[in-house]
Amino acid sequence: MADQETPSERIDAKLAGLGDWRGRALAHLRMLIHWADPDVVECVKWIKPSNPSGVPTWEHAGILCTGEVYKNYVKLTFAHGAALDDPEGLFNAGFGGGTRRAIDLREGDQVNEKAFDALIKAAVAFNIAKQAGRGR
Repeated sequence: MADQETPSERIDAKLAGLGDWRGRALAHLRMLIHWADPDVVECVKWIKPSNPSGVPTWEHAGILCTGEVYKNYVKLTFAHGAALDDPEGLFNAGFGGGTRRAIDLREGDQVNEKAFDALIKAAVAFNIAKQAGRGR
């Protein structure tokens, strides 16, 4: 990918390059993130030879979540997921650590869009409060 590509263009290319259900699933989650937070900023981090397209991230006052693609599932990891209320139980992975939580989707899985919207909004609110607490 060319260095002059924007993060959004890099993510577009990554999703198109997958050419299967994983790209469609991550594209759908991406759309839901933008609906929940129109001010979200897309970034691509951790670009390296073993992962030249990097990891898509969505940020607002800090990282909200990352989107990773594996052979059999798509993983959306929330940077501060352990601090977020998840009354609908969307988090189904990442319980071993004290900070992050993740949503793993396998082919055919559907996400509860209303609960996902609330989770994104909670992640934004958490980041804003955390940043305000630092006096920024």
